[in-house]
Amino acid sequence: MTEQHNDMNNMINEIEASMKRINNGEILEGKVISVNENEAIINIGHMADGILPKNEICSEDIDPREVIKVDDILKVYVVKSKDENGNVLLSKKRAEAVLVWDELEEVMDKDETLTVKVKEVVKGGVVTDIKGVRGFIPASQLSADYVKDLAEFVGVELGVKVIELDKSKKKLVLSRRVIEVEERQEKKKELFATIKAGEKRTGVVTKTAKYGAFVDIGGVDGLVHITELSWKRVKSTDDVVKVGDEVEVYVLSVDNEKGRISLSMKDTMEHPWDKEITTFKTGDIVDAKIVKIMDFGAFAKINEEIEGLIHISQISEERVTNIKEVLNIGDTVQVKIISIDKDSRKIGLSIKEAIEKPVINLDEFNDEDDMQTLGDLFGDKFKNLDLK
Repeated sequence: MTEQHNDMNNMINEIEASMKRINNGEILEGKVISVNENEAIINIGHMADGILPKNEICSEDIDPREVIKVDDILKVYVVKSKDENGNVLLSKKRAEAVLVWDELEEVMDKDETLTVKVKEVVKGGVVTDIKGVRGFIPASQLSADYVKDLAEFVGVELGVKVIELDKSKKKLVLSRRVIEVEERQEKKKELFATIKAGEKRTGVVTKTAKYGAFVDIGGVDGLVHITELSWKRVKSTDDVVKVGDEVEVYVLSVDNEKGRISLSMKDTMEHPWDKEITTFKTGDIVDAKIVKIMDFGAFAKINEEIEGLIHISQISEERVTNIKEVLNIGDTVQVKIISIDKDSRKIGLSIKEAIEKPVINLDEFNDEDDMQTLGDLFGDKFKNLDLK
């Protein structure tokens, strides 16, 4: 009798447990018993199973069987504890909408990254959807760089972080920018740990300015000053490079404290002087154009790339005190190349050495009268004659 009494009590307890009251708005855990194209039946441990309609599972264009399977364990929201047919009406979407705030809060606390897809452009930024929660990404938080056209991000998946969350106001603000800034800082740290002056690197031009171009060489921008863009004189940076160009650069210097890198493009190219000088040699007599006059001499170009110095002592056999009385800028003169220094890219020129000297055979002058004639003809220049 006692055993039968215990069995009866156990049965009553089980029935009472199964008839445990559930409330609207409650979130329960249930197991999928069956699912078809219209609804799913969920065992929620209640005297009646729950009904999960298609519109509370997924969108109209999706078959519920693609979303959930028999024996899946789900979190469900009690829409109605008892509808007109006595069934418990459930919602998967609403459960997710409630629980997602807790998940988002945890993601924010742990500083984790979320992957979202941009849905549309709105005033001041773009919006995305995270399990039914509207997430707003301000334009300033879309990228670490300036974004000109927000529409380019529609349909794009982005890694973002939660930077503001207010559950009571259902406010969620996301940022892609903070991730990019972190990534750049890490790349910058890695680059400065390895880069050295004297290296050659490949980079992409990210910005041009009057004073030069910025080149990304692996997450860090280095500056190529306008004087380092080319061996030739550059009037405008944009005449040499454009944003997006891939270029080879030479590392001039690295300042770890200030986080600056100075680069050169011209040092990756052969100097025009080195190429052109191969067509000349010491002793050549060539035409030269006077381009600059100084107190100590005149500079003259023997072609577009090579310029040499005519020292004041090499202008004339006669003593010259004022070069401008002898030469003018723009004059074309014959010069002789008297020296070439390839290391310093300097050449020495001479006008007086380029003048052919008369050759006099002394055997033709046999007496003092002949020699006197030479003296009368040439005076002080006699000593400069090529005598044989």
